[in-house]
Amino acid sequence: MSPALLSITAAIPVVAVIALTATTSAIARNTLATLAPVSGAERIVANDNRRPAGVLTGRVLTIALEARVATWYPEGDTGPGADIPAFAEVGKPAQVPGPLVRVSAGTRVIATIRNALENDTLTVHGLHTRAPGARPGTPIQLAPGAERRVEFQLDAAGTYYYWATTMGRPLPQRFREDAQLSGAIVVDPAGAPRPQDRVFVLGMWSDTTGNANPHWRKRLLFVINGRSWPHTERLTHTVGDTVRWHVLNPTADLHPMHLHGFYFRVDGRGNGVSDTTYAKRDRDKLVTEFMTQGATMRMSWVPERDGNWAFHCHIPNHIEPRGPLGMPLAAPAHHDASHDASHATTGMSNLVLGIRVLPRRGQTSTATTAAPGRRRFRLVIDETPNATTAFPDLTFALGERGTEPTRSPSGRLGPPLIVRAGEPISVTVVNRSAHATTVHWHGIELESYFDGMAGLSGVPSKLAPLIAPRDSFEARFTPPRPGTFIYHSHVDESRQQAAGLTGAIVVLAPGERFDPTTNLFAIITSPPDSATESRTVLINGAVDPAPLPLRVGVAHRIRLINITMGRPGLHVELHRDTSVVQWRMLARDGAELPPHRQVPQRAAFPMSIGQTMDVEITPTTTEPLRLHIRAANGRPLAAVELRPTP
Repeated sequence: MSPALLSITAAIPVVAVIALTATTSAIARNTLATLAPVSGAERIVANDNRRPAGVLTGRVLTIALEARVATWYPEGDTGPGADIPAFAEVGKPAQVPGPLVRVSAGTRVIATIRNALENDTLTVHGLHTRAPGARPGTPIQLAPGAERRVEFQLDAAGTYYYWATTMGRPLPQRFREDAQLSGAIVVDPAGAPRPQDRVFVLGMWSDTTGNANPHWRKRLLFVINGRSWPHTERLTHTVGDTVRWHVLNPTADLHPMHLHGFYFRVDGRGNGVSDTTYAKRDRDKLVTEFMTQGATMRMSWVPERDGNWAFHCHIPNHIEPRGPLGMPLAAPAHHDASHDASHATTGMSNLVLGIRVLPRRGQTSTATTAAPGRRRFRLVIDETPNATTAFPDLTFALGERGTEPTRSPSGRLGPPLIVRAGEPISVTVVNRSAHATTVHWHGIELESYFDGMAGLSGVPSKLAPLIAPRDSFEARFTPPRPGTFIYHSHVDESRQQAAGLTGAIVVLAPGERFDPTTNLFAIITSPPDSATESRTVLINGAVDPAPLPLRVGVAHRIRLINITMGRPGLHVELHRDTSVVQWRMLARDGAELPPHRQVPQRAAFPMSIGQTMDVEITPTTTEPLRLHIRAANGRPLAAVELRPTP
């Protein structure tokens, strides 16, 4: 990579960030230096993907693109900057992500692409035909200064992208500076008016790929449409709007994307080459979508309550606060509550979108504060004496009014909160630990103020506070639907959730009784030492979990939850001996599947962080079963025995 790509600038006089030298190996070393401003460099524009590029004449789009070096400011116009290669229309500002190609199906594209990088060969992918059965086109290789004209047809409606690299790597291994060389291609159905929607391209700048050991990483910067939270665009919608998004992941990492407060439907999925639109009855209703490297998604949702909400990646180190340009924050000499408060006040960073939902025109906020008649719980956070600065040992204890809060007997896990749909409840969270925290009611449709994101949840005049040590906070909500959900810390997640601050929520149908002999949990969490997660995960809070008892001929509902820290691509399999058996999938993310999808199927399914899945198992013999948890590459991580008896 050329020296021109490796300079870093700052829009303020002195900022401590990473100084890069002209060699690739030096980038990985990430040595610290003080930066001085560099004047005269072109500033990259954060592309909000609202304006299509090129000139459309009839059914022919003509576009001239080039890749050149310019200065990128992912943390706002006054934040630190870095010189990177970026796409631009010829004669127009460079953009991150690259210029949007958006046309109706049946459009012919005539594109000219030029490599304006001084010393680097550019390999461009994705500028090829999209039609039913079309295959990836041949990548375009451009020497420094070279230019190429290509023509291709966009016939198949869907969400796609183009991307490039100066490193000669495939997409899942593209990182460092040239990882921002990506742009969206959106093909709308022919003859239909252009929908009122938005296009969001995820980006990553790190010194390793996503499948590398996280401890090798220093720089870790994620962006949405060229900016990192809290500098990402703040979206505004109104209660009752139909919101449609295209979400693209041309990064070298996995991203389980989670929407607070509401369900969304997945209207289509793609991989950059092909795209599938689902029939309405087959569209998943989710709160978390697992996006692999190169994946695209079309989603739609309707905000039903006003307030502030978030859409973010559920991998903790993709959203936790970091220093300038994605470098680690300086750790304090000792850990104390003030550090936690600062951490939480800083909030999150990286892969987060903020959403403000306004009341309907002429209406006031739907938020309520009345609590009479609510079923009241007390959730107590304690810290055990064997906790250390590096690995806190935090516990949830849960009790209903009139009963003493009790801990779960199953280790690093909170007790299940079991309530009924339509029943108003109140949960007073009492923080007896030395760590500031919040609790998020993951997947529950509730008022914004109680959602668990300190400094964001609520409305501008009333934002939810951090729960400081020796303080408390009352969360009030009425769960509207039966299902399996999660409660967990939403501050310093990598440490607090792994320390024990997570648990299951079970919402029963009105009049339904919870039978613990037929409702069983398999909750997958991380060990407190994140390095240990490379070797194993916990099931129900233990490395060696107790067997789950079953009865022959009886249907059992197994409630599966993945709330690990760094295992977004887990595979869950149910075996008898070495053979995968069958189960019946009942629900995902707390949403019951329609009857035509609740059919027996092979008991093997991918499960990402922040997802829940309910399956039904009816053993026919006393032969033992084993629920295996495997890494994405198939390596065993943990297992629990299911033991049927007559």
